[in-house]
Amino acid sequence: MFIDFLENIFLSNQSKEAIVWKEQPYTYANLVEQLRLWQEKLNQHNVQPGTVVMVQADYSPASIALFLALIEKQCIFVPITSSVAAQKKEFIEVSQVELVITIDESDNARFENTEISSAHTFYETLREEAVPGLVLFSSGSTGKSKAAVHDLAKLLDKFKVPRHAMRAISFLLYDHIGGVNTLLYTLSNAGCLITLENRQPDYVLRMVEKFAVELLPTSPSFINLMLISDAYKNYDISSLTTVTYGTEPMPESTLAQFHRLFPDIRLLQTYGLSELGIMRSKSKDSSSLWMKVGGEGFETRIVEGILHIKAYSAMLGYLNAPSPFTADGWFNTGDMVEQDGEYIKILGRESEIINVGGQKVFPAEVESVLQQLDEVAEAQVFGQENAILGNVVSAKIRLSNSVNDWDKSQAKKMLKKHCMGHLESFKIPAKFYFDDAEQFSARFKKQRTKVA
Repeated sequence: MFIDFLENIFLSNQSKEAIVWKEQPYTYANLVEQLRLWQEKLNQHNVQPGTVVMVQADYSPASIALFLALIEKQCIFVPITSSVAAQKKEFIEVSQVELVITIDESDNARFENTEISSAHTFYETLREEAVPGLVLFSSGSTGKSKAAVHDLAKLLDKFKVPRHAMRAISFLLYDHIGGVNTLLYTLSNAGCLITLENRQPDYVLRMVEKFAVELLPTSPSFINLMLISDAYKNYDISSLTTVTYGTEPMPESTLAQFHRLFPDIRLLQTYGLSELGIMRSKSKDSSSLWMKVGGEGFETRIVEGILHIKAYSAMLGYLNAPSPFTADGWFNTGDMVEQDGEYIKILGRESEIINVGGQKVFPAEVESVLQQLDEVAEAQVFGQENAILGNVVSAKIRLSNSVNDWDKSQAKKMLKKHCMGHLESFKIPAKFYFDDAEQFSARFKKQRTKVA
């Protein structure tokens, strides 16, 4: 019932490639076969509608078919990947998981009943309405993960409108709202999903070349890593027509460099949240951070500089936190924005603003300036307490490999001089720290941890 429209697409395109897994293609006919097998397995294990099922997996024919089978079974699906393995026990408890299905690297499955009984109000709502559910844990750069509960039937609705078939890389993870969006978009348009065994630039770009990938949905952190690694010089990526980016602010310096190197690739900024789904967006152009957001099922407003969204596909709420919605149903995103007619520009999270003597500093702006320098691989900007100004701006720098043996006092002088030519005085970092560690998480999102 819920995936009938997808099955019709699969059956009409049986000979087309649906998935590339471990560099081997699988057709839509293969996917239908896998789906039937998983429907049988769920029946054999007596999995009932409304069961809370955690699936630990990465993209594969089995994990994708299982996801679809759980939707059709009206189960409540809780995906996790190895990137959050350390939090698995916590996630099981928070989401009241009744059954864990683990799919290993060979696509074999293991079933484990937890003996937990799930009775959360949101789950009861999904069961009463006889619809499948989805639980996503936030991948915020700071703070404890929140568990967002979705009505999956509503998330599926937007994929019933036909769009372009594309060969897409599965860069965003299986347990990420962007990953779910890429998967459903690709399958609902009879495209092909090229799965990854790792997300290092050399490997990703080799896969782009080998499988003529057209769409790369990724993050600014990965784009920056791709540029500083020079991996793009080793592969023919001319098949790429579109690169989408989201999950965090894009440094203008990174955007400008990518556009200069690849003027024929369309760069599209996307916007979405675990709590709301992915909105339709349109960048002013490939070199611009200004974009329109919205589309059918979404309304936006700006309140005191912060973006608020009302969405048809919004979550029911959090399992482990109070409702973030206003009385009239608006979600405060916490993202500060500028507005220019129909376009908005994301400045950064309200929680990350550094208040220097009453003046606001957005970390992304300072990071962008620092990353203009070839010597800077990554920059993370944050505030530190100051007795006079309240806070001062500080920066943690990862130098590029070519200058890692620099004298740090020399590097600080160079960084400060560069900032003085591009930033107002209160935005210039007062302190610099140097660290060789990469500054992004397993999800390729900047980790905003503070230096003690």
